[in-house]
Amino acid sequence: MVAFPQWQNIEHGKVLYLEGFLSQQEADKLYHFMYNKMPWRQESIVLFGRDVLQPRLQAWFSEHAYQYSGLLLQPNPMPQPISALKTKCEQICGQTFNSVLLNLYRDGQDYMGWHQDNEKELGHSPIIASISLGAERKFTLKHKDNKQKLDYKLSHGSLFVMAGEIQHYWKHALPKTKLVSEPRVNLTFRYIKGN
Repeated sequence: MVAFPQWQNIEHGKVLYLEGFLSQQEADKLYHFMYNKMPWRQESIVLFGRDVLQPRLQAWFSEHAYQYSGLLLQPNPMPQPISALKTKCEQICGQTFNSVLLNLYRDGQDYMGWHQDNEKELGHSPIIASISLGAERKFTLKHKDNKQKLDYKLSHGSLFVMAGEIQHYWKHALPKTKLVSEPRVNLTFRYIKGN
């Protein structure tokens, strides 16, 4: 039986943070599988008119292609362990997902800059479910209008969900840090509309 977790309402949206979403054993097993078995690639994106290597490695699984910042990610079938995680996230979120973007942050110098997940393929107010494996990292939300910031420490085996109109009014980032020397694997589940 799935417990219905408590969402936190924030201005123009809501978030959910479940620290013990996965048991220590589940999280350890999945971390080693993701770290060692995924087809990790360091992709280039267009930033301020220039091609630059992203400061992290990625893998994409979906029935659909996904495009952002000039990068086109091709369809790939989802491996069974990831598909099982997807089902678990769907039960918590009350939302169907058909795609997952994996990021490997090799240490604290790998990061994600300020951005919004607002591509048209995601729909008007997408629900994004994020699972963290490995090193704990700080995740920050910043409101576009009033500049309010919210910080969350995403731990090994945790689930963080963004919903409502967050992608319209907030940006989010995973900042660089000198305090982390271990890798982190992050899976972000989303629903992509087909062509």
